[in-house]
Amino acid sequence: PPMFRPQEPELQRALERALRVREGARRLLPACSRPEQALETTKTLVLCEARVVAAGGELQRRQEARLRGARRPSEGGPGAEPVPCRGTVCISDLRIPLMWKDTEYFRNKGGECWGAGGPPHPAVPPVNPLTPPCPPELHRCAVFLLLQVGAEIHDTPTVLVDRTLTDICFEGAVLFPEAGPDFELRLELYSAGLPGPGAQGSAPRKLASRLSTSLGRSSGRRARAAMDGSPASPPGTAGTAGALLLPPPGVPCPRFQLLAHTTLSLAQVHDGFRTHDLVIAADEQSPCWVPLYGRVCCRLAARPSCMDTPAATGTLRLQAPGAEGPGGTPLFCVLRGPGLLCYGSASEAEAGQEPTLTIAVTKDTRVRALDSGGRGQPPGVAVTNRLGGEEVTHGLLAESTAEAQRWLQAWGQHLCDLAQWKQCCEELMRIEEPPPRRPPAPLPPQGSLYHQTGEWGRSGGRGGSALSPP
Repeated sequence: PPMFRPQEPELQRALERALRVREGARRLLPACSRPEQALETTKTLVLCEARVVAAGGELQRRQEARLRGARRPSEGGPGAEPVPCRGTVCISDLRIPLMWKDTEYFRNKGGECWGAGGPPHPAVPPVNPLTPPCPPELHRCAVFLLLQVGAEIHDTPTVLVDRTLTDICFEGAVLFPEAGPDFELRLELYSAGLPGPGAQGSAPRKLASRLSTSLGRSSGRRARAAMDGSPASPPGTAGTAGALLLPPPGVPCPRFQLLAHTTLSLAQVHDGFRTHDLVIAADEQSPCWVPLYGRVCCRLAARPSCMDTPAATGTLRLQAPGAEGPGGTPLFCVLRGPGLLCYGSASEAEAGQEPTLTIAVTKDTRVRALDSGGRGQPPGVAVTNRLGGEEVTHGLLAESTAEAQRWLQAWGQHLCDLAQWKQCCEELMRIEEPPPRRPPAPLPPQGSLYHQTGEWGRSGGRGGSALSPP
């Protein structure tokens, strides 16, 4: 049908753009010099791959729909069934609770005192001076959410997760402005394991210790000083022992894996905070594992366009019960949302004043054309609602037959929208505005504060690190 054709060039451009970005990310990944760069590039690859698959599938679906319409052209005539309006779907306040074991949680909290937060208090010496009392066993992961409705895909900022967190929180809202009532919002939680504190800095020190042992006391001391860059090394050795200096460690390539997923639909829409089930897709042996509770908490709201945009406006006359002929005061009527709003004039409607009369409109409302059997009976529509166990009918007279037909078609479309969007048309749900995206924050420095303090002293007070330059 023609309704698919104007959107296909835009969808084709989105597919080509995703292919170009994916190719660029693949070339950029080997050149990344910072962990946060590699992390964001890998995330871009995951998003581009999902966009390519989604756009390709949507193009194929539209092509099949166009072929079906070409085979059955009679279905697109004036008597065709109305198509429900589009709407905006908003998901916000995303929370994913974690289920750490008590031993893991408190071990991590203790590890902050030594492995990730500095040496122990001088008044409390360690039991064994060769080993710290709290080993830096910090399991960390970078996680983000991929959200998809049809061919439209969004993502959340990346969040670092360790045992100090009890919930994974994604702030802000995500909007899908062109969703239908049959939408399926798929949430996919991706996770990538990150190296623990000191994982990169420990390898050169271990190799320096081995060289010190194998080369002897004198040569080993010079090799160790050359690797550490210590100012106490003998002249001519620091910075000149090219054969002993190690190249900078390469940035490890993170790998995002699908950790959990779920699908939400119109049945889960509610103007409040609710909990939904998650399907776990990874196991505990995976390096990206995070102990999920199996739930996701969020606020899922939807606002169809029929709640904001009038289906029809115009002048109608309210017919008194049992009366015949063109009687009644003319009213400016607006068919929108759960009611037909009747004003004394169009200026009152534009000024936002209270309507003179409001006729309720629900999915159970019945509308029919008024019989014009009587003499001088103008055309119109009859709106019937059941109130308090009784049926109440309002007769609305139009100025002409064409005007009455226009109102009948508008009523048919509006009742279709209300029936398809269900609870979303009972009241106006709040749609939050998404905050502006911020650039990804740098990863926290690797290693403990104890080692960072030592590096500061050896470098003569020069601040910064490999991940956060001064």
